[in-house]
Formats: sequence, structure tokens, C-alpha cells
Amino acid sequence: IMDIKTLPDGRFCYAGSQPDWGIFTTQTAKKESYKAAEINNYATSDKSHLRISYDGFEIGIKPAYRNPLSFYLDNRNILQQASQQDSYKDKLENITIKNWHNNTSPTINGQAVSFLKKHEKSFCVDISLDASQMVFGTNWTLYCTNPSGKVLWKKATQAVTWAVNIAGNNKVAAAAFGDGTIRWYRMEDGELLLNLFLHPDNKRWVCWTPSGYYDASPGAEELIGWHVNNGSDQEASFYAISRFRDKYYRPDVIDRIIDVLDESEAVRKADQAANKATRTRHINKELPPTVRILSPSSGSDVFSETVQISYSIQSPNDEAITGVKILLNGRPVDNQRGIVPKGKRGEATITIPPENCKISVIAENRFGASDPAYISLYWKGEQPRDEDILKPKLYILAVGVSEYDDPKFRLNFPAKDALDFCNTMQKQKGGLYRDIEIKSLTDKAATKDNILDGLQWLERATTSRDVAMLFLAGHGVEEKAGVLYFLPVGADVESLKRTGISKEDIRLTVASVPGKIVVFMDACHSGNLMQVTRRWGGPDINRFVNELISAENGAVVFSSSTGKQYSLEDAAWGNGAFTKALVEGMNGKANYHNKGKISVKTLDAYIAERVKELTDGKQSPTTNFPPNVEDFPIGVAW
Repeated sequence: IMDIKTLPDGRFCYAGSQPDWGIFTTQTAKKESYKAAEINNYATSDKSHLRISYDGFEIGIKPAYRNPLSFYLDNRNILQQASQQDSYKDKLENITIKNWHNNTSPTINGQAVSFLKKHEKSFCVDISLDASQMVFGTNWTLYCTNPSGKVLWKKATQAVTWAVNIAGNNKVAAAAFGDGTIRWYRMEDGELLLNLFLHPDNKRWVCWTPSGYYDASPGAEELIGWHVNNGSDQEASFYAISRFRDKYYRPDVIDRIIDVLDESEAVRKADQAANKATRTRHINKELPPTVRILSPSSGSDVFSETVQISYSIQSPNDEAITGVKILLNGRPVDNQRGIVPKGKRGEATITIPPENCKISVIAENRFGASDPAYISLYWKGEQPRDEDILKPKLYILAVGVSEYDDPKFRLNFPAKDALDFCNTMQKQKGGLYRDIEIKSLTDKAATKDNILDGLQWLERATTSRDVAMLFLAGHGVEEKAGVLYFLPVGADVESLKRTGISKEDIRLTVASVPGKIVVFMDACHSGNLMQVTRRWGGPDINRFVNELISAENGAVVFSSSTGKQYSLEDAAWGNGAFTKALVEGMNGKANYHNKGKISVKTLDAYIAERVKELTDGKQSPTTNFPPNVEDFPIGVAW
């Protein structure tokens, strides 16, 4: 136990070293709540559990009590498999290091080192391949020394260093820390180059530089952020890194930093390649608002379908508030869009269904949207009769393009994938949904105009009681400027703005649909497209997914692949791997525990395992939820 604080009602809260925290009653010492940190524990008896490739781009690690992991920085792939790279060395040529593990008195060739502070313990060590340097990790510090024990550089650390490994090229060293991070350091002078956090779910990861430039898997942008102090008399503010996506989301910087070994140079080269200039304005000058719901309080019981919400807004630097959104279960309330309050407080009256629900408030200024403020309300009013409950209607827009005009771009199955998905979902009529309306646009019908009309139809037809689904299969392309386009049948890669469907067209539809919306994204197909020109690359699906699942857009997104992976298709499956698994799941195989209903999360679980099986682990689909949307059923198992 590291700290204890009493609460106003007589209970007490403690903080532990795991790290973890909990709340106890004083009368019975009963533990009322407990939360352990969602981090991997790198303190393990396996001294060789951290490994690094010769060039520094592959990391292997074995968290305590968990399967080994390998992370590939070049393609941002995380695999649950042991790395075959080199582990630590405490003996090399004429150098032998002893007493280095959990010890205050390590020795180099029998001589005690003199650089450790009082009570400081060494927990890990590694010797460079050329035997010219060694790195010790301790409670508080990384030390780099020569064979005689002279300190060449030292760096204070934010947590205990549990493991360290020097790359074979002797340019970088990686270290694993007690805060769950893995960090790359420049061997020349110990400069921190890059941070990596691997979430214990083995799906989410985020990499970032000391200045905050980052890349993240879908759903991982909320794992890091900016901590901003507001003076000694006020609590600090935390802004998730997603609030600054436009400025700091820079996978192109992450791509270069281990090669060039300097953050500023990586930014310069990335800017040069993208023909743009990085803004250097301080983060404190570009902060979004913060919101707090004043009433009702979270956890309140409600008896009426009419609820009045009261909220307060703080906008740093007195920036004007440009809009406020009220969301019910993650979707916009029809008459509460784009409100602009006159002062720092606002009120809204909304109608809720006779059920438990979650209310969110989001405010915006010119720098972006706030993190959402949430309250959960519990329905205690009269329960509606079964015959009074109106089933939702399902609206589907499915687009699949196989026969592109240019033969070099053609694929085998996207058009069939879209039709197979529609046929599968049509079977759900009369089950979870009272009716189903489908617009399918495949091959010659999948023109830009038809797709834009379909997006408009989806937005206008869906009501707050309904469910919308958007299925996209085909090619996606990203311009140098970072704009993602889905390619309709007549697309011209030399004129994407005129002939492509931009991600903004899709995002605006997703943000405007009043009902629940689920997006199935299969736009990373391999093929000849990426070999045609070097002006474009594979689409940045991670960024697009993170935009769609943000609280202000609120879509549940199934993505066929992650990072820089391609989506695979095979004649033996008769579909792309993603759609093959999706169709099987909706046909009943995602009916886990035989409960009769298929939810978003059970479908996700089935698709993830099935695609892994079909592709031998080469493709990793993901499903991501907005922070204000809970799991919900999307079908029944007939």
C-alpha cells in the first residue's frame, strides 16, 4: 500500500504498487471496488525475456504469466509468438558481469561498480556485440558504461527498468519498464527516441516520440495523452492524444526515427516527403474544451422519458465554443445538434427510451472536440408491455467493387462479398428487426454518384430507433496529404478528389445517422494497385477507424485488417477472409453459449479467430467501440 485517503462518507481509498487501487469500508473492511492497471508486467524471473533485432525494428518480450509477444515496428504488427532475436549478454569476450540481478553490488570482471547510488539496485544488463559498451537498468536510472565501469551516459527513468537489450548494430538499446512501456534509446548518448505501450489485450498498441508524435492501432488513442497542470488550487486536466490527431498523428515520423536516430530529423524528412511543414505552436495554445455534467448525477434513477440535462463548459484561453452535442447511447439526439451555449453553462431537455441509458455531452471549439462527459441513468418507470415495444428497422448500404475500369486494379471477391453479406443479413428480417431495407452497389453500379446517394439515403432513412450498417469492400488509397479515398468503379488515381469517395464523405454520414451504426471496412486489399505508382500507398485504416469510433462520430467499426496488413482473398473460401468469417458468424457460428442472439462482441470474437485460422495469422481483423457505446445485439441465431 503506497497511499491512503479517506472519503467524505467514511470509506477510504488506497493506492497500491501493482499499480492498483481500491475502496474499502471502515466498519467491515470490505473491499467495495478494485481496479488493477491495464499494463503488462515485465518483472519476470526470465532474465532473457526482452529481445531486439540487429537493426532495432523488432522487439520480443515475455510479460509475466502471459504468452510471449513480438512487435514489428516496420509494419506495426503484434504477434503472440516468441521472438528468435538475441537476448541479453552478461558474458562476452573478456567481459564478465556478475551480481547484476536484483543486487546493489554488480561487478565487471570482478571489480565492483561505483556508479550506483545508495540503495539503488541493478535489475538488468546487456553488453554490446562489439564489447565496447554495456547498459545497466536500475530502480531509477539507465547507465551506459565502458568495460572499465566508467559511465558514458546516464538517463533518469520514470519507472523500474526490468530488462534491457542492445541492438546488434550498437545504434539503439531497448528497455522494458515497470510502467508497462518499452523504450528505444540512442546508444551514442542515451537520448530517448521512441516509446511503445502494448496493451494486455494483445490488440491495442501505441508508439510515440518524446514530443508526442504518434501512431496507434484502432482503439488505442485513448491510452496516452497530455497532462496539463492548471495551478496549485485546481485539479490537472488530461487530454487524450486523439484530441490532437491532426497535429500529432504522424506514422511517417515513427517510420523514420529508428533509421535516422533523431526525432527532429525524422520530422524533417517526413515533412519533406509529404511536402508540408510541421506546426510548432505549444500544446497549451491549442486545447479543446472540457465538459462536466452537473445534473442529473450519474447513477440516478429516472421515472420519466423526459430528462433535463445541465452541464458546464471550460474552454482554455477563453476560446469561443462553436458547438455542443448531446448524445443518447452514443448517437446524436435529433433536436440537440450543434447547440452554441451563450455562457459557460447550458441546459437541454431530451427524450429517452424506457430503459437504462447513457447520456454524453461533447463541446467543441476551433481546436477540436472535448472528451465526452458521461452519465448513466437507470429506468425505474413503468415497464412497457412486449406488444408496445417496436422492433428496430435495419438499413444496409453495401458497396463492393471487383471489376475496376483499369484491369490492373481488379480483385476477385469484393462484389460477391457485398452481395453475400446482404443475403445473410436479409435472413434477419422478422427476428431482431421488424423490416430490412438494403441498397447494394456492386461493380458497374458502384459509381461515385451512386455511393454518395446511398450514403445520403442511409443518413435520412435511419431513425433513432433503427440500426444502420455500412459495408465497404474494394480498394482504398491514401494521398500524400493523408486523405483516404475509397475507390468507386470509375475512379482515377490521378484525380482522386474528383473521382474518389473521401473519408470525410463517409465520416459525415456516420456522425449524422441518428440510430446505431455499424461499419464493416474491407478496403485494404492486396493487388496491383500499390505497384502502379509511388505517389500513393496503402490506406491508413488505423487513423480512419480511430476517427469513426471517436465519441463525436460514434460508429462501431469492424476492420478487416490493421496497421499495414493487406486483406486476403482466396478462391477456396469463395470470399475474402473477412467476409467469409463475417457471413459464417451471422449465420449462427457467433452464437456463443447458445444464447440465441449475436452481439457485436461475440461476432468480433468469432471473426478474429476465424480469420486468424484462414490466413495462418497473416491478417488480424479488429472491432472497435466508441467510448460511449455498449455492446448490443445485431442478429439472432436461427
